[in-house]
Amino acid sequence: MLGASGGVGLAAVDIGRMLGARVIACASSASKLEVCRAAGASDLINYESDNLREHIKELTGGRGIDVCYDAVGGRHAEPCVRSMAWNGRYLVVGFAGGDIPKIPLNLPLLKGCSILGVQAGFHAVHEPSASRSMVEELIGHIAAGRLKPLISATYPLERMRQGLASIRDRTACGKIVVTLS
Repeated sequence: MLGASGGVGLAAVDIGRMLGARVIACASSASKLEVCRAAGASDLINYESDNLREHIKELTGGRGIDVCYDAVGGRHAEPCVRSMAWNGRYLVVGFAGGDIPKIPLNLPLLKGCSILGVQAGFHAVHEPSASRSMVEELIGHIAAGRLKPLISATYPLERMRQGLASIRDRTACGKIVVTLS
């Protein structure tokens, strides 16, 4: 899971934990990885200091990963596609790293894996009934305490720029909230 310490990444860690998945969280610092561990990640990889592909191979006993959630893109994408297990799914969620990766198309062929774009807004437009049902299910899990979104900071409206800067500068973990007085 690339970008596991962001707001949507931590939600994915939390959902994976709730569903009983072994979650391998990848983030850019030890402090972000500790947030991921607290959210339920089973294993941690610092993709700035660790060899991502080798670490995945070690953690999976060479089998590879069944599902890769990628909110980062950039230079980390190709090593993760190369680390997919047979019949795995690579979920393209965003490009927080800034660069849109170029994936050699022989990799999905050799891995028998799928590369799938995941964008909630488009899903809501194209499949409104299914989207509404999923949102209701998520709200139910949150209300029952099975999912616990992390709000790492709250900013009054007049300090919203500071909150947005923490997201841009990749210092925020989880969600930030802007309040109106």
